[in-house]
Amino acid sequence: MTTTAPLVDPRTIALAHYASRAVLERVLAPYGTTFLQNVTLRLVAVADGPLDRAALVDSVTDAVKVDTADAHRTVEELVSAGLLVTAEASRVGITEAGRELYARTSAETAPVSARVYAGISEEDRAVTGRVLALITERANAELAALEARQG
Repeated sequence: MTTTAPLVDPRTIALAHYASRAVLERVLAPYGTTFLQNVTLRLVAVADGPLDRAALVDSVTDAVKVDTADAHRTVEELVSAGLLVTAEASRVGITEAGRELYARTSAETAPVSARVYAGISEEDRAVTGRVLALITERANAELAALEARQG
């Protein structure tokens, strides 16, 4: 564990993100599943039922800041793989295979996450959560402003 805490800045946030993402990608690789597919699958897996496809795409693009085309392509990849299914005209649901894959990968990452967060107090996690939520909110506002200027 680091004894001298660095200030929270873009680099420390990025290092934490990429280290965590690398762990997840190693778990997903044997299943032939990508990070973006996992993000998309999770959104449908935790929903109460089928999701509107456009809303799902919006959620994916908002969460990981990918192009809408990439999110649509990912939904189609998951449908083609039999992990998602088109339900009704414009809704997407999860298949039993998709639910099983999500459960397996979640079960494999849970003990890793437990080790990563072990020994970090609830108070420290709450403060970190508030700071990261504020940074996310501000960064999203800056991104929206940049996109508006770039038209």
